[in-house]
Amino acid sequence: MLNVAMQDLGPERFHPRVAANFMVKAMVQGRLVVTKAKDLSMAGMSLIGPIGVQGEKVTVAIPLPHDREILTAGRITRELSDGVALEFDSLDWDDMFALARYLHPRLP
Repeated sequence: MLNVAMQDLGPERFHPRVAANFMVKAMVQGRLVVTKAKDLSMAGMSLIGPIGVQGEKVTVAIPLPHDREILTAGRITRELSDGVALEFDSLDWDDMFALARYLHPRLP
């Protein structure tokens, strides 16, 4: 019975998300969209606004405050009431370390 209750909670997160409040550039189907990041993790992020639809490929430029700009591709995994959830395809080592530097001090 406990397993059924756990399944109702949705997909398990392996990477905790932290609040984010900075602008992000997203390229979706050849159009540039400037939007705001709602939250961020090592695996993806939530973006505010109607960026695209589930399954669409997105390239994002994430300017980490006081660090480098990460440029990576991802896919919209969910449409949310206020935007979309994006899962990163992959990050190179330098981008992964920059993202970890941003996230680590903000984790609970």
